Amino acid sequence: MNEKEDIGVIPGEGIKIPGGAETAGKWTVMAMVDIGAFMATLDASIVNISLPKISLYFNVPLSGLVEWVIIAYLIVIVSLLLILGRLSDMLGQKLLWVSGLAVFTLGSALCGAAPSLLSLVLFRALQGIGGAMLMAIGPAMITRAFPVGERGRALGLLGVVVAAGTSAGPALGGIITQVFSWRWIFYLNIPIGLIGVIATLRLLTERMRPSWGGQRFDLWGAILLAAGLCSLMLGLSFGQEWGWHSYPILGLFAGSLGLLAAFCINERYVAQPLVDLSLFRSRLFSAAIASSFLCFLALFAVMFLMPFYLEELLALAPHEAGLLMTVVPLTLSVVAPISGWLSDRFGSQVLSSLGLAISCVGLWFLSQLPARVSNFDIVWPLVITGLGQGLFQAPNSNAIMSAVPPLRLGIASSFMATVRVLGQASSVALSGAIFTMLGGARAGAALVQKLDLPLAALEATFLNAFRLAMLTCMAIAAVGVFTSLLRGKKS
Repeated sequence: MNEKEDIGVIPGEGIKIPGGAETAGKWTVMAMVDIGAFMATLDASIVNISLPKISLYFNVPLSGLVEWVIIAYLIVIVSLLLILGRLSDMLGQKLLWVSGLAVFTLGSALCGAAPSLLSLVLFRALQGIGGAMLMAIGPAMITRAFPVGERGRALGLLGVVVAAGTSAGPALGGIITQVFSWRWIFYLNIPIGLIGVIATLRLLTERMRPSWGGQRFDLWGAILLAAGLCSLMLGLSFGQEWGWHSYPILGLFAGSLGLLAAFCINERYVAQPLVDLSLFRSRLFSAAIASSFLCFLALFAVMFLMPFYLEELLALAPHEAGLLMTVVPLTLSVVAPISGWLSDRFGSQVLSSLGLAISCVGLWFLSQLPARVSNFDIVWPLVITGLGQGLFQAPNSNAIMSAVPPLRLGIASSFMATVRVLGQASSVALSGAIFTMLGGARAGAALVQKLDLPLAALEATFLNAFRLAMLTCMAIAAVGVFTSLLRGKKS
């Protein structure tokens, strides 16, 4: 399907869009989505910086249950995204969006007031349910609100908001934790969420009366999918800690493979599947989804490993490292609206492929960073990487959302979010495994602790591990260039 063609109603089904048409202006819809997107992405990055304070407050080690403050949130999101995308296609977008804002706000309030670490983890899981609703539906709402010739620019502007939330999280979290307490990183969401709920109810016109419209929800498919993705995320999250060859990790991966295989078989035979696998018959959709996964698999390693390079090898203060790391999301936020606008006119193939190719160049230069370097020599490779990512993301998102009919916008939107989170988790697992196996983690720890060991040898070990991880990611991005080209010249 040509992404230049407007999406149409699925032939033969005769099902009206749940909730009816949204008559609020396109920029009103954009503003509502921006509120939820900023809140969800901010919370994904703001908590990490406060984990040491949370650990100290509850008097527990940093490597114990406190890890689940992050892991529970991500696992719930990944497990539910596709399920909630299907529900939004069945019940309507506004109902799920308002529910997501309400659940996320309630979860934030409970997290801030958590009396114990276990309750904090449970409330983070609740917050993750709300976050999954917001992540699954946002791009679908924008796609439905904007005409076909403006969707790329709109999705690019959404990318600006996501980049702003991601880049502001660490710095804002550090300031709030230092001035107030870790509880206020959650309380911050309450006024934002309440404003979002009230504004959505008053400004968006879609009806919120739940109606299945003759459709059936695939419960067994939902169970198999959630269990399979949960097992996969657990394996990726604890592989480094428990050992990639340990029986628990191998069992999690084998269980994930079996559950997801059973899910695919179930989807082939159920009358109204949870995930319409026929979407993958579209070369445009399949190539864009695969390229998106490879993009996040390759490029999220930069956000994961660069802080180790900056703080352990270069001995920069955390706030200096954090400031340098904002270069990538800031560059992306400048480029994404432009590339989205261009994709509305020229398609996604050239822009997305060029973006990943430029990212390869950025990863190459990052892999060549030495042990002694100026800030400027760090910034410009990060700018190149952010430029490539910005060129890729908005056109690729536009391609995905324009390749599906209107009753599948929710599932397409949730597919985008799922491959993003899975790609990021896989990137951390892969780059972390390479970096650790080659001694980079031990060398970095020795440099921080200033152990009486040969400095040159420690630096060489660290750089060797860092370089191989970056070069591996560069090779993955190069594969992404190839898959991006497969979408076809007119897309």
